[in-house]
Amino acid sequence: MARAIMLQGTGSDVGKTVLVAGLCRAARNRGLKVRPFKPQNMSNNAAVANIPGDNNAGGGEIGRAQWLQAIACGVPPSVHMNPVLLKPQTDVGAQVIVQGKVFGEARARDYQALKGRLMDAVLDSWAKVGEGADLVIVEGAGSPAEINLRSRDIANMGFATRADVPVVLVGDIDRGGVIASVAGTHLILPEEDRRMIVGYLINKFRGDVSLFDDGLKAIGKFTGWRCFGVVPWLKAAARLPSEDSVVLERLAFGESRALKVAVPMLGRIANFDDLDPLKAEPQVEVVFVPPGKPLPADAGLVVIPGSKSTIGDLLKFRENGWDRDLAAHRKRGGHVVGICGGFQMLGRTVRDPDGIEGSVTEAEGLGLLDIETVMEPEKTVRDVSARSVQFDLPLEGYEIHLGRTTGPDTLRPSAIINGADDGAVSADGKVLGTYMHGLFGADAFRGKFLESLGIRDGGIDYRAEVERALDEVAAELETHLDCDAIFALAR
Repeated sequence: MARAIMLQGTGSDVGKTVLVAGLCRAARNRGLKVRPFKPQNMSNNAAVANIPGDNNAGGGEIGRAQWLQAIACGVPPSVHMNPVLLKPQTDVGAQVIVQGKVFGEARARDYQALKGRLMDAVLDSWAKVGEGADLVIVEGAGSPAEINLRSRDIANMGFATRADVPVVLVGDIDRGGVIASVAGTHLILPEEDRRMIVGYLINKFRGDVSLFDDGLKAIGKFTGWRCFGVVPWLKAAARLPSEDSVVLERLAFGESRALKVAVPMLGRIANFDDLDPLKAEPQVEVVFVPPGKPLPADAGLVVIPGSKSTIGDLLKFRENGWDRDLAAHRKRGGHVVGICGGFQMLGRTVRDPDGIEGSVTEAEGLGLLDIETVMEPEKTVRDVSARSVQFDLPLEGYEIHLGRTTGPDTLRPSAIINGADDGAVSADGKVLGTYMHGLFGADAFRGKFLESLGIRDGGIDYRAEVERALDEVAAELETHLDCDAIFALAR
């Protein structure tokens, strides 16, 4: 088995995902064969990954974060890098994905009882992910200080103690109270868990780090733990795909640019990193519009993203008045793109006769495409190679969806995927729907699409931008952390 080290946080959203990605790239730059691992993830931003040994399976789902971390390692993503993925569908329930495939659905309370059964899958994937590797860098979930959940934990200390993986604790100074959060974690952890921690690091520091010297001394006094360093605010992290919709709550309106793209923040928004390539374009301003706010009237393009609960989000779309805003946008000659669940919403109706998504089994669509969608139990999960019909240019992406869409507008497909028609386009060409995630990641297509909206001189190499951002994060970590010590403590 490969040596391993684990990063756990004093809370959620302390930056573990980016730190693991950066450490993976740093280890790779040293010539190590490194792999990422996250026992349990909760996110509707999913990616398609390989199912090793099953040539007929197509693909399985993992968290988008582990997909990014696999890129940092320079290896293909595998379902074993994230054996348990929870995809929230309601405020109290989620779809449970185990080793890439749908395991079932569970309410929060029921899931706690289910965790014991899932540990076997976690440990099975753990054994497989380290095969042929020198080092595995593990990411925890939430915080080990959630001691009320400790007895059934599979994501933090429950995993670390079973797999005997040493832990580095991550504190986030940007949110305040970092001394108390690190010292408090030390205070309340049981001794069995506390001795797994080999030290800590502080993340997201802004300004003169010497001003925190006394803070480090205080943490050392309370915990006795070693400090591996203080990481500054990593500007390059903004150029990496975001995993969690928590980040959307902090998005601010950017500076005005040639094209404004409005994106309604659906309650169960999924795979919103589809917008990242547009955000990276220097002449494009992407605005995520929160519930209760109107879609901006000066937007040239509205993108309706994926959803884990199409009917539920469609009903909320109307409650917010976004349907009226969208109709006004179309009347002004504006363009609309719907991706996956967003594509389904653009039609006349969405029906769910088996109640797959919930108790509401039918909803009127937005009526911008002459199509209708019927939800079906079997989920499509696959990487795809495609071609844009409009521009006759190659596309690359993936599908993760339920449902079958038919109707007259599908006779004008937006793309050809693996030889079959996909999506639909309105008669005037200004409304486009597709089931393919990653549409805007194809540089040549994105450039031509933006040109059709009057934006020229685009066409950045988006994948190269991600690679450069990973290199920059790794370089910052090498500068500000004792990476030698962290890697040496792996066992």
